[in-house]
Amino acid sequence: MKKLMMIFGILAMAFTAFTQQDEEYNTRDSDEIQTLMGKNNALGGYGAISMQYTEIQDRDAFVFGARGGITMGHTVTLGIGGAGFFNDMHYDETAGYDISLAGGYGGFFFEPVVFPKYPVHVSFPILIGAGGVAVVRDNDDDTWDDDFESEASDAFMVIEPGVEVELNITRFFKFCVGAYYRYTSDVDIDEGDYNIPNDILHGFSGGVTFKFGKF
Repeated sequence: MKKLMMIFGILAMAFTAFTQQDEEYNTRDSDEIQTLMGKNNALGGYGAISMQYTEIQDRDAFVFGARGGITMGHTVTLGIGGAGFFNDMHYDETAGYDISLAGGYGGFFFEPVVFPKYPVHVSFPILIGAGGVAVVRDNDDDTWDDDFESEASDAFMVIEPGVEVELNITRFFKFCVGAYYRYTSDVDIDEGDYNIPNDILHGFSGGVTFKFGKF
């Protein structure tokens, strides 16, 4: 319940900040960005790559992602995104060999941006989608293409809200530092004796994102 409240809190922050931004822009000169339906309803878009650090099964894990979308009025982006992840290969005493958890997820994302014309500002990306995770075994094979094999797997739904501090490096490039919380449906990997909790993929992550496009 606390984790759900945390997610709803982030969503509420995004909505509140977006509303305040809309009110302030409506009080400014007509030359500046106003509402999505206002005079300066510019249409743009961007593509982005990201690298994040997190923990899965109490072990170091890395997430590599990409997303792209259409930006409307400089203040909100709609698009699709995805990510792949894996944690450190480690010895499982019960199984008797080295394993790792690996997988990926993707879906649609919604991203309000607060005061995008300032050199440093904030955005709130929220991804909703689905994915899959697998126990990957190191089979200690001599052939390079058979070094790893999937032992057990499951699918899940995911919602991942986040907050990013964006730096306008140039008109076409932004550098972002972000924090995110990954919340998934229960993961049920019941093959073998891995003792993997249902909420194994829940957790915070942090990293950097590089955005290229017309903002």
